[in-house]
Amino acid sequence: MTRTILFDSPFLLGFEHTRDLIERAAKAAGESYPPYNVEQTDEGVRITLAVAGFSPDQLQVTVEGGQLVVAGRRDGDVRTEAERAYLHRGIAARGFVRTFVLAEGMEVSAATLEHGLLHVDVARPPPERQVRRIPIRSQG
Repeated sequence: MTRTILFDSPFLLGFEHTRDLIERAAKAAGESYPPYNVEQTDEGVRITLAVAGFSPDQLQVTVEGGQLVVAGRRDGDVRTEAERAYLHRGIAARGFVRTFVLAEGMEVSAATLEHGLLHVDVARPPPERQVRRIPIRSQG
């Protein structure tokens, strides 16, 4: 992967984290399976992935290092798959890992599997209002 030239400027110091976020997002955008939707909700964002054929125990939703990671593992019966004679096979039967970069403060609030769609709700809790008193020193 090529590096973003904008953030390689010697005048931008300390932006390595931002560059890494952009590179991770660009890598995730290149993935095409499984298809997904991202929609704005009143509480935040809902990500819906088409995971037909996966059961809840074959799916895993985790948050690690500022990334939401959704993984699906196929542990099918090999004997049963070998006995099937497909005339057309359009439903993918492979595992996957799909990642989404989360902004700071975003929290995954729920994950629900319904009719072959995995809904992952991500919320941004309102920031706590902090008042910090600054002591005033006098000279002399």
